Amino acid sequence: MRTIQFREALREALNEEMRLDERVFLMGEEVAEYDGAYKVSQGMLAEFGPKRVIDTPIAELGFAGIGVGAAMNGLRPVIEFMTFNFSLVAIDQVINSAAKMMSMSGGQFTVPIVFRGPTGSAGMLSSQHSQSFDNWYANTPGLKVIVPSNPADAKGLLKSAIRDNDPVIFMESEQMYGDKGEVPEGEYLIEIGKADIKRAGTDVTIVSFGKIMKACYLAADELAKDGISCEIIDLRTIRPIDYDTVLTSVKKTNRLVIVEEAWPLGSIATEVTYKVQKDAFDYLDAPILRVTSADVPLPYAPTLIEAALPNPTKIIAAVKQVMYTAK
Repeated sequence: MRTIQFREALREALNEEMRLDERVFLMGEEVAEYDGAYKVSQGMLAEFGPKRVIDTPIAELGFAGIGVGAAMNGLRPVIEFMTFNFSLVAIDQVINSAAKMMSMSGGQFTVPIVFRGPTGSAGMLSSQHSQSFDNWYANTPGLKVIVPSNPADAKGLLKSAIRDNDPVIFMESEQMYGDKGEVPEGEYLIEIGKADIKRAGTDVTIVSFGKIMKACYLAADELAKDGISCEIIDLRTIRPIDYDTVLTSVKKTNRLVIVEEAWPLGSIATEVTYKVQKDAFDYLDAPILRVTSADVPLPYAPTLIEAALPNPTKIIAAVKQVMYTAK
């Protein structure tokens, strides 16, 4: 199977869907003449032209609103935010228009729109450019929220998102665009709302999503040296959440650690913890533990960033705590 970059997988998804359906278009800052801030849209202007690959002013509220209106009138926009930190300027259109329109119109209007771009920490970008808004958007009825962790999932899920008749939030990472992974040849779709067991295990379940999955793999490799077998689940979609896959795993391993880049209050980790203790309490041999970002604005200094974000060392410590092997 061929190996391509995360950005290339996204580009393939966009290209394929735009070739299949002339209603699909891409709009955002620097997506056209500059070939994309992260080169996801490289070459797309040349193929599809300026009516379907559209550069915008630095005005997220404006072009998000244009996208919502276009979707209500039969088009299928993909709106790129240079970072979801900037989506806060447009959050009124995303939540009060896109997410609520079908309900408020009694089903007369659907809003088939995808809002996509990077989320979370991207290195030394400090507090205003390093926030994870995954759980914010997942708290909104009417939205679907996807956070892929690898190129193959990114392509299959983005194609499904573009074809979906509901508004979809599709969250990536600046630190993953260059990541390489195996991606199948030809067209394929991945169902929205289905988690994936990335590694089977017997002793503890680790649940995560997005780029933090990489820290989970590293932690599991180290834990295996101590004879601890980790089952790793990638949620992939955090609205809707595939609770059944998590519950089935916990009933087998009897222990659960949830890893998430967002702040702890109101997190996806908190929601999954509630669901597991409600529906699988008798199977738990230890309290569920969360590994999240520190409850502070993300600092600038690399040492403080390391201290604030989830990492393999913190995940290993949490797993050993639920295994009662911590020293």
